[in-house]
Amino acid sequence: MHSLTLLLLLPIIGAVIISILPSQSPLIRKTAITMASVTLLYAISFIFAFDTTSSALQFSKVVPWNTRMGTSFALGIDGISFPMVLLATLLCFISILASKGITERTKGYYLLMLLLESAMLGVFMAQDWSLFYVFWELTLIPLFFLIDRWGGKRRSMASLNFVLYTMGGSVFMLLSLLVLFDATPGHSFSMDAMLEGARALPEQTQVLIFLGFLVGFGVKMPIFPIHGWLPLAHVEAPSPVSILLSGILLKMGAYGLIRTAFMLPEAVLSLQTFLMILALFSLIYGGLLAWRQSDLKGMIAYSSISHMGVVLLGIAALNISGITGALMQMVAHGLVAGALFLLIGLLYERTHTREITDYSSLAKITPRFAVFTSLAFIAAVGMPGTAGFIAELHVIIGAFEQWGWTVLLVSIGVMISAAYAARTMGRLFTGPSHGNMDDITDLQPVELLAASTLVIGFLYIGFFPGFTLDLMSASANHFSQLFVNLK
Repeated sequence: MHSLTLLLLLPIIGAVIISILPSQSPLIRKTAITMASVTLLYAISFIFAFDTTSSALQFSKVVPWNTRMGTSFALGIDGISFPMVLLATLLCFISILASKGITERTKGYYLLMLLLESAMLGVFMAQDWSLFYVFWELTLIPLFFLIDRWGGKRRSMASLNFVLYTMGGSVFMLLSLLVLFDATPGHSFSMDAMLEGARALPEQTQVLIFLGFLVGFGVKMPIFPIHGWLPLAHVEAPSPVSILLSGILLKMGAYGLIRTAFMLPEAVLSLQTFLMILALFSLIYGGLLAWRQSDLKGMIAYSSISHMGVVLLGIAALNISGITGALMQMVAHGLVAGALFLLIGLLYERTHTREITDYSSLAKITPRFAVFTSLAFIAAVGMPGTAGFIAELHVIIGAFEQWGWTVLLVSIGVMISAAYAARTMGRLFTGPSHGNMDDITDLQPVELLAASTLVIGFLYIGFFPGFTLDLMSASANHFSQLFVNLK
């Protein structure tokens, strides 16, 4: 019997156990790793019962909360949310496994990490907009403290920026939800009920509501020009938290936008060209800013804007190839960005510097670091044989079907990505040896396990994409068919 409620509760159970352990107990880290691994394995077990041929919600659970307000505890997954659930449980496990360098206030750290995992899973599984909003806001609390207490020198500014940006965007999302609630027959926050009410609205009203959602979800993706929190938060957050920020938190925004587009199809059709322009600008803009960075974490952070621009372009295409590519890019970027933040974070723990110019000739000193980091940068460019290639190919095909040769602008972003990836690999792994880098230790067994899991993940999807595409295909086809019928 597969229960989404149990999946949601497993990290909370781990947090409760940690809360009653002594502050200096060695069992704290072991408990966090155990509960994260159990959650991951339980999420994987859903694969064997998941019907890939159906676009309907599966493993649904609905418990009414307040019938007068139209709220309920409603969970369910489909081909859009299930890959995100698997990605979230995997990256949470990797993040906790990579948190060995956290030696102060470990009880609070691991407790917050598990609570964050539960909140993120709730976002992807919620089938009631009020529940979705609760989980969406709940992610802010652990993230604020994780950045503010265990971050770098400017951690207070980073955590405050993150919260203010996200809460500011959430105001627009809440206003849109309230307008939809008022327009829904029976006044219900159920996603199905709101979907029916939203589609009955005139196009101009749909557009205004969608723009509110676009701001709310666009802050989290992020898209230009509401990305200001991202670089500082990524740079100052502990590296395991950066894995979750880039690997999962950004996907929450894209996931919410996909759900909104399905709910307000006429608005998306009328704004389709605007979304395409926004996507291409974010793609190129993020790449240029990443190319200019000398801070390794800053570079990866800005590259995320570029990669999420690919996701937005796929969504804007509103066809089967585009939405499939967007979903695949969400998975691919989660694995690749997670691997890069993991490896750069481990390197920073050894050298206490993130400046590219401080490194040289690491291929001789730390060959395992060199191999895994090079593979991650190659995957970030979207080279054939990696998950990113499958994703970008689908997005380009979808965009070409919709806009023709305008899609050539995507190649600019790809070339920029290749330029800074090649430059970074050259600076890190070749050239004359720096004396202060001679004693760097290579990846240790636990670190090797974490890095190899992510690298094998994006290579496996790159060479054998069929399984992942099958998970998404029915829901992606259902999404695109709606817009085919409207056109």
